[in-house]
Amino acid sequence: MAVTSQAQDVKIELGPDEIGENQTWTITITAANERLSNYGDFPDITGFQKRGTSSSSSTQIINGQISSSQSVTMSYVPTSQGTFTLKPFTINVNGKPISSQGKTIKVGGAVARQQRNDPFRSFFDHDPMDNFFNNDRKTEFLDVKEDAFLALTTDKREVYVGEGFTASLSFYVAEDNRAPLQFHDLGKQLGEILKKLKPENCWEENFNIENINGEPVSLGGKKYTQYKIYQAELYPLNAEPITFPSVGLEMIKYKVAKNPSFFGRNRQEDFKTFYSKPKSIKVRKLPPHPLKDQVAVGDYKLNEKLSTPNLETGQSFSYEFNIYGEGNISAINKPLVEGGENFDFYDPNVTQNINRRNNTVTGGKSFKYFGIPKEPGDYNMKDYFKWIYFNPKTESYDTLTSAKVVHVTGESKKNEHIQANDMGSFYDRINTESNNLKSTASFEWSKIFVNIFILAMLVISAIIIFKK
Repeated sequence: MAVTSQAQDVKIELGPDEIGENQTWTITITAANERLSNYGDFPDITGFQKRGTSSSSSTQIINGQISSSQSVTMSYVPTSQGTFTLKPFTINVNGKPISSQGKTIKVGGAVARQQRNDPFRSFFDHDPMDNFFNNDRKTEFLDVKEDAFLALTTDKREVYVGEGFTASLSFYVAEDNRAPLQFHDLGKQLGEILKKLKPENCWEENFNIENINGEPVSLGGKKYTQYKIYQAELYPLNAEPITFPSVGLEMIKYKVAKNPSFFGRNRQEDFKTFYSKPKSIKVRKLPPHPLKDQVAVGDYKLNEKLSTPNLETGQSFSYEFNIYGEGNISAINKPLVEGGENFDFYDPNVTQNINRRNNTVTGGKSFKYFGIPKEPGDYNMKDYFKWIYFNPKTESYDTLTSAKVVHVTGESKKNEHIQANDMGSFYDRINTESNNLKSTASFEWSKIFVNIFILAMLVISAIIIFKK
């Protein structure tokens, strides 16, 4: 028999418009043909107190079509009589916002409970059906010991400055755990957790976990399900130790009924906070090197592209210096370039891509240069482009150099280069000055008078000095 599933639907149902002060009022979230995996906080209502949640599920197969539903209900108890307003609200259910228009609730006097007309009532001090339906007021709930924990883990205990390591915060639940657990208000909690957890002396590449899925893992020979809630690649910016404090994650932990029944309420919502242990990572300084404060750290390779190996002097060409590998791609600086007298190189166009997967950060950074050769000859690009980095795997410095060779023909362009340079303020004024000829005779007479005046002053000074 072929079985098909119906469309998914999530809705919010509100309780009645009027209740007695001894009755409860409810809000129910129902997910039809969809697993109710997570939901946000129920709203607070003025004049009511939250009593707790209960859940249920059902499955039907009719004419080959399968339908199912899961629901969770929050119960509210009125604190006084009166008319109260539930404002419009939105609850995130399975990652999607579900809205309700709210309503007005009237709370009146106590409502008398209807007694059953049972001829055998006098023989019992209570209704025998109460035991069958497991009245919540008489249900005893037990706190079952959980086998679960919160832990922050790293893939390395010691790193160099600039060397990446992966940090993960996960919740682990043992395969034989018997205590019902559920995530609670995770988005808000995670925001507060990361404020405490993220080290200030690190560059972060966040893996941005959007869906929390359980993965089977084995720890010490015991099987667990790992729920990873945060993961990032961190790169120390200095040699200070990296410290992760203890952080807490509040979970919904249900107490279970001591004597469960088919129709009764078999669990009661409660909360428990799980704490991770603090952790520290040692950071080592890079070995001595003239550029140790400037080089990138990682495991890198070079891929290069040349528009053409055969050029003429004055002809522009493009050359790409592509650095790729594992490490902090954002920290890669452009290579050292020396044009010298044979080439003119212009600032490069830069592009980068970063991939975060499989617990590592990989990617590449491309520097595309445009150059113009000025002298004919054969040139090795390694004499003009080089990039130095530190490889933590080999614990040594390495250099990426070009393997390309350029063949340049044509006449020298050095003289054109000199003519193109600025010739000074004298040549700048040529176009603005008058080209009319002027006599220099007046300037000659001025020189004579000035010389006579200077000579007279010298004679007078000599006479004064002689008389003294």
